[in-house]
Amino acid sequence: MNKIPLDDSIAYAVARLVDDAMTERRDPSHSEIGFEISKAGLLDFDPNNSGLSSVGKMKRVRTVLIGSLEKFPERAERFAFGLISLIKANGGFRQGSPNYVGKDSIDNLASVLKPKGILLGYDGTLSPVLLDGLSFEEITEALENYITRAKKGLEDSALIVGTSKDLMEAIAAHVLLAKMGSYPTTANFPTLLGQAFISLGMATSYDKKVIGEHPRKEIERNLYDLACSINRLRNKQGTGHGRPWLPDVTTEEAIEAIQIIGIISEKMLEKLKKQ
Repeated sequence: MNKIPLDDSIAYAVARLVDDAMTERRDPSHSEIGFEISKAGLLDFDPNNSGLSSVGKMKRVRTVLIGSLEKFPERAERFAFGLISLIKANGGFRQGSPNYVGKDSIDNLASVLKPKGILLGYDGTLSPVLLDGLSFEEITEALENYITRAKKGLEDSALIVGTSKDLMEAIAAHVLLAKMGSYPTTANFPTLLGQAFISLGMATSYDKKVIGEHPRKEIERNLYDLACSINRLRNKQGTGHGRPWLPDVTTEEAIEAIQIIGIISEKMLEKLKKQ
């Protein structure tokens, strides 16, 4: 991992880790924070880089994260990860350290990261959430967050964090668990997705056209075929930690495929919620 998912609530929680109003002195220093900002390529958002009067650490971090989140989300996510790593290196997650950030701040950040699929340990360790360990409602929320990232074209959303499972594969399994109570763990992708489509009342390309059917059925057939085509672009030798596409897939093609994954996955999850 070199970044964490980010939204406004996570940005505020990360900034609280450097709340300099809580003590006279606590590392990391402004200089160290500035280095992380520069490394992430976010100096333009740093209020202390303007030459005007400087602000405190918490406000500085919050301003950089919130200001860059919309335009440069991946840079903001790398900065947030780098800052947490820096705080850990300074003893911020170790009780008894003069730089300890406090249990409340750690709990607060952990609570907003978990729905995004990330676990924060009390020692500052960040690790992916295993979906199998979550409740149905928590899995649904985690999948919704992956879908949001996929629709933005962020590559790490094409695979569920920490596993080699495709997002659409995870959605299909989730749908079948909800509708049927189980899913075939050895089924290939077209079969698994097809069963999920059918359980949701959606058509696949194996369903013959019926005179007078609603035009949405043709759209559903095309979505099924498109999902299977995208799956064939997957790097089947991948482990979930590298680029999930075949070597000859361009960056532009990968982004398009990821966004389509997000759209199809969202449609399936929305249909499940309505049933």
